[in-house]
Amino acid sequence: MAVCIAVIAKENYPLYIRSVPTENELKFHYMVHTSLDVVDEKISALGKALVDQRELYLGLLYPTEDHKVYGYVTNSKVKFVMVVDASNTALRDNEIRSVSTGCSGSCIIPTQTSCATPSTTPGTVFTQGPLTTW
Repeated sequence: MAVCIAVIAKENYPLYIRSVPTENELKFHYMVHTSLDVVDEKISALGKALVDQRELYLGLLYPTEDHKVYGYVTNSKVKFVMVVDASNTALRDNEIRSVSTGCSGSCIIPTQTSCATPSTTPGTVFTQGPLTTW
């Protein structure tokens, strides 16, 4: 079971962080931020191959005694970090991969540059209708 999911911007600031046990929220925030160093190392190790690669799943970033941290990067360098309870041994890597891919495919992050049109008033709430997939 995922105990924390985070969406991190290209510039490494959090866009969204949600943890299930709220009493350990600071601990999970720390785990997510420390995993960004590992994400940056994996991205730089892949180098130019990352641009041509369609699979941007980074896999296990690092394990701790109680949790495992997984990562995924989109084409626009938005990072998804998932912290999973280490006691769940039934959870396999391909299941984490499918959840990561599903999260990134269904997540739309509105920013001023991606959603703004000349008729958009700054400060208005962006609403999205139902999504259709091809």
